[in-house]
Amino acid sequence: MRKAKLRFTYNRRWSIPVLSLSLCILILISVLILKNPKGNSSSPSQLSESRVLGSDVLPESGLLPELPRLAYLISGSKGDVGRVKRLLGGLYHPRNYYLLHLDLEASDGERMELARFAKSDVVTREFKNVMVVGKADLVTYRGPTMMAATLHAVAILLKKAKNWDWFINLSASDYPLMPQDDILHIFSYLPRDLNFLEHSTNLGWKEFQRARPIILDPGIYHAKKSGVFWAKEKRSMPAAFKLFMGSEWVILTRSFLEFCIWGWDNLPRTLLMYYTNFLSSPEGYFHTVVCNNKDYQNTTVNHNLHYIKWDNPPKQSPMNLTMEHFEDMVQSGIPFARTFAVDDPVLDKIDKEILRGSKRLFSPDGWCSGAGKDLCLVQGISDAVKPSAGSRRLEKLVLRLLDSENFRLSQCK
Repeated sequence: MRKAKLRFTYNRRWSIPVLSLSLCILILISVLILKNPKGNSSSPSQLSESRVLGSDVLPESGLLPELPRLAYLISGSKGDVGRVKRLLGGLYHPRNYYLLHLDLEASDGERMELARFAKSDVVTREFKNVMVVGKADLVTYRGPTMMAATLHAVAILLKKAKNWDWFINLSASDYPLMPQDDILHIFSYLPRDLNFLEHSTNLGWKEFQRARPIILDPGIYHAKKSGVFWAKEKRSMPAAFKLFMGSEWVILTRSFLEFCIWGWDNLPRTLLMYYTNFLSSPEGYFHTVVCNNKDYQNTTVNHNLHYIKWDNPPKQSPMNLTMEHFEDMVQSGIPFARTFAVDDPVLDKIDKEILRGSKRLFSPDGWCSGAGKDLCLVQGISDAVKPSAGSRRLEKLVLRLLDSENFRLSQCK
């Protein structure tokens, strides 16, 4: 890969929205400090306060805050190699890390194809930030093996990838709604301890269809995939902790996930054992851990930053997104969407009009300095970003989510 000798110049037309976001966050954190003058000195929320209020956000030199690093898990199954490649292309940025996992239902040949792609492509070979899970996990639909596979991926990223800030889990049926430049640009102004996950303690129908039933996932002890088993007995609601549930698609901090993996108190392990017999455990595990720990319960943002449409009444899975949803998706300011059918025409429209590329190329963000068809074969500066109009929409969404009037009111309620 050739390296272009270019200097990145920040586009001044973005200075106004950038400063407005920074100032709003400064005001928010100031309000929170006034409301919570005391606290544990080691709590993640206080670490974020010191960062936002410190000189590293708006330093005297006028430099922009450091871009974050995102760690993506992209999960697929049999027949998903093409979709995983395409999703990786739409998400790729040299600052980030990408872990690709095809479950045990996929063939060894499919995993080898994905591994060869990660090693042979000139871009991914240069930056060495794409990994493939070699020893695949068996994943049972709605079983705890789904949660085990996610925790396995987190452990790999903690060991192999350095200094990332947020973990994002996506499936092969997901797709980005804006370039990585937009996401990295806006997230660079956020406290690094915010955990984005939809959550509520108001379980409703899920109490009787998720929490009280007892299930057994044979994927824990069998080598072949099958459905979960149901016990005749029901169990009571827990008294030692409060249950929270929401979407399984999350954006979580490295600090919180270190707590889940290493568990310096016993809460993550206790809840992991509890959720072993819980239907659709990924919809509740992280949510219950974060909201039952005093150091993390004030770090939640009650939104998973995924655009999802449901039938009315809702079915087991969300509806597939199509051309008719395109305008609403784009205007939402949400960075990710699901689910999409294989090679649906709306994906081509997203590639062409939003990601500025095609399904055969990496999205040509600010780090690409080439020309013609293969823009990203010439490496510019990996820290360069060229925010698009999508960053303004994401900025508005984030400001609304962090508004001081409803931010605390929606946390762990």
